Amino acid sequence: MFPNVKFLTSAAEARQLTPDVGREIAFAGRSNAGKSTAINAITGRSGLARVSRTPGRTQLINFFEVGAGERLVDLPGYGYAKVPDKVRARWTALLERYFEERTSLVGLVLIVDGRRGLKEQDVIMLEWALRRGRRVHVLLTKADKLTRSEADRVLRDTRGACGDSGVTVQLFSAHAKQGVEEARGLIAEWLALDHGMN
Repeated sequence: MFPNVKFLTSAAEARQLTPDVGREIAFAGRSNAGKSTAINAITGRSGLARVSRTPGRTQLINFFEVGAGERLVDLPGYGYAKVPDKVRARWTALLERYFEERTSLVGLVLIVDGRRGLKEQDVIMLEWALRRGRRVHVLLTKADKLTRSEADRVLRDTRGACGDSGVTVQLFSAHAKQGVEEARGLIAEWLALDHGMN
């Protein structure tokens, strides 16, 4: 749990980002992969990240403080969002700049719908983070909707696709509380490992 987590600010462009100090972990994923639900489950705060039935509602980079100099970052969803090309291009440019320049970013939690597996845009996000030497952990969400054999297969396939990059993968279901503690522990570990490095 992150009992002291609180919303800090939202950014629509690079100049609005919080000061690049301390440590932060970003969450990214396709617009219908369950990113906001996962953030709420991991932090133990049901209304922290806004959950919508309309894919693509997160159109800003949202920052949440979990401790002194420690943040969780909710990145704009991608994929199914029905937005104008001009807006999509602005999101892409903002995300690229975020990954290229953000020194306080220690890791990326990539939210992937376990029923769909990794898609092209997920792989692009992985590559952005790995190219900058950041840790990456994949949450295969909605695991409660999978049979055991389906869950085993998507876990195996995702790990295989990540190869020897160091990316870690787990099954996750906010609804069934599956994998929530594992994800919390990993996030706390990432923040602690980088304590004092920046």
